[in-house]
Amino acid sequence: MKRPLLIGITGGTGSGKSTVSQEIFKLIPEKKIAVIEQDSYYKDQSHLTFEERTKTNYDHPLAFDNELLIKHLKDLLNNKPIEKPIYDFEQHTRKKETVTVEPKDIIILEGILILFEEEIRNLLDIKIFVDTDADVRVIRRIQRDIKERGRTLDSIINQYMNTVRPAHLQFVEPTKRYADIVIPEGGYNKVAIDIMVAKINSILND
Repeated sequence: MKRPLLIGITGGTGSGKSTVSQEIFKLIPEKKIAVIEQDSYYKDQSHLTFEERTKTNYDHPLAFDNELLIKHLKDLLNNKPIEKPIYDFEQHTRKKETVTVEPKDIIILEGILILFEEEIRNLLDIKIFVDTDADVRVIRRIQRDIKERGRTLDSIINQYMNTVRPAHLQFVEPTKRYADIVIPEGGYNKVAIDIMVAKINSILND
């Protein structure tokens, strides 16, 4: 079987990475594409107390189980299915359940730090950085964390100022230099999305 095309989509929190992934996903036949979220690969913390887990800095490279992520990416690239973890952001640890992901022609890997790890970078065929203004990103993060992760406004703001913003400046923003393509304004940039889909289709049809 032909090796799948592995596309990395990164950018800061709330930049629109997921929107870009979803827009590409909608324009490619579903049987040909799968999405892997780096957020699924936060380290299991079931051995810690709940109070200890709440102190996790989710925007630091050490929060991720890169060893498992790299293994799963290599399995998919070798046309083998994987059992993708599910992370519970309310309990701050992995769930016992997993999701089976079958290899597809296109694999999208989405996450804030996928270009930080050299071994992951080297697996990617196309590297995309979604570049969005900080004020837009923080508003989106507030909306998401309240609706989807059960957080309070005070806890989100505290986390953003103490860990998210410093980590973005230290770890995320510098990885822009590794990107093949920089997309301003994420999924709202229809021209960039159309160009990416055209490129993907041309590779699929080779």
